[in-house]
Amino acid sequence: MTSDRDSNILILGGGPAGVSAGYELSKNDYRSTILERWRKVGGLAKTIEFGEWRSDIGPHRFFSKNRFLYKMIEEILHEQWILVDRFTRFYIQGKYFMYPVQMADALKNLGLLKAFRAMIDYLYSRFRKHLFNPPIKDFEDFVILEFGNTLANLNMINYTEKIWGIPAKEISAEWAKQRIKGLSLMALMKKAIFKGTKGPKTLVDQFYYPEMGASQTYEMMADKMEKKGSTVVTNATVCQLDHSDEGITSVTVEKPDGSRDTFECDQCISSIPVTELVKMLRPVAPEEVIRAAEQLKYRYQVYLFMKINKKRVSQDNWIYFPDKDIPFGRMHEPKNFSLAMSPEDKTSLWVEHFVFPDDSRWDCSTDELFEITLEHLEKLNFIKRGDVIEYHKHREDFVYPIYDLTYQKHSGLIKDYLKQFTNLQLVGRAGRFRYNNQDHSIETGVLAARNIIENANYDLEKVGAEQEYFEKYSLQTQGARTQQDLETGEMVSKAK
Repeated sequence: MTSDRDSNILILGGGPAGVSAGYELSKNDYRSTILERWRKVGGLAKTIEFGEWRSDIGPHRFFSKNRFLYKMIEEILHEQWILVDRFTRFYIQGKYFMYPVQMADALKNLGLLKAFRAMIDYLYSRFRKHLFNPPIKDFEDFVILEFGNTLANLNMINYTEKIWGIPAKEISAEWAKQRIKGLSLMALMKKAIFKGTKGPKTLVDQFYYPEMGASQTYEMMADKMEKKGSTVVTNATVCQLDHSDEGITSVTVEKPDGSRDTFECDQCISSIPVTELVKMLRPVAPEEVIRAAEQLKYRYQVYLFMKINKKRVSQDNWIYFPDKDIPFGRMHEPKNFSLAMSPEDKTSLWVEHFVFPDDSRWDCSTDELFEITLEHLEKLNFIKRGDVIEYHKHREDFVYPIYDLTYQKHSGLIKDYLKQFTNLQLVGRAGRFRYNNQDHSIETGVLAARNIIENANYDLEKVGAEQEYFEKYSLQTQGARTQQDLETGEMVSKAK
């Protein structure tokens, strides 16, 4: 995968993976061209401005087990990223449960009878697992066997079905293994009883965040790239990839006015949805590859942003809503990430609806979405109609790759076919059809760049593939400020 510094390196998509690839290339004096369909970089981690208000398109925080990534982002943001105290909850059946789980809080909310039932179910599941080791065919099998029927149905099954829009019986067990393996109820109990015990590293209470929003990182990366001769082309939707038998030869984009531009290609790094990429190939991909792409599905999202005439709505960074009678799944308050996200005496809310493109909410008007959302926010006593200054609707497609029972077969077939194109690398969540976190997307981009720079063969498929709870990490203490430091300008001391 060798490439000289004067070759045409194209990066399809300006999200965390694509911009990180371009940034890593530019640090090593390679020029590249990013082709991004939106008006700014950041992808699913972009920050949108609404006058004096700013919001990410979902709650984004930075954590990683890779020290290199902390160092990389710190060299970009310096003092412009802050250390935020985490406060996150689930709203379940009229009560708020702390997340990550706190045993005392959970037992209090469950009540004596339900807590006893949950413990009996849990012990029974342990008995079944160790004595019979029953086969695990799907997500529901996994969480019931790990946590018992009561706890599984209280939260994990309901919220997962709300996210994916399909029954837990139709979701691959791989999703559970990737996202919650290692989250042990017994470990949580031990941590609650024995304070000095090292419980699972899932119980984090702080995270890092760029002062001006998640996309500040990627905007600054893109700016540094351009200063070193690279190019970022926005409002450019990739619509065609021409190829020979061995590689991508050119990429065509369509601009908002309908005009098209074609870019010659020696190396291609793609973070656009792999299901769409294979449909853009010319000559066309084999029929079985197209069929496989049509079998893979993504979950979309519709968002409502509201400017609120209150100093704060809650203490929460974000809140999950597993109950199915509530139409939205998650809400975050940007001001609780950084005070710079709204005026001092005002706040805002960003509410997420998980949908498919045939859901009426995908195409409904902004006013309709507001009414659907406000009805429940008023019932939950968050806000009243008179508190809302202004509201906006936003949409994102291809947000979550759906891990149904056949996704591995179809995604594997597609990736095996694309391996013939020796100058093509797939990065990021949509590009690899792998649900990963922000740090994993950055890492795939960096490794793809190094494959070009070093003529290496780093295996991108392994990034984020470890089967352990996704928040199991050690918080790195870097030179970041806290929320309170925004008012004083003081710095947190670096760890020795």
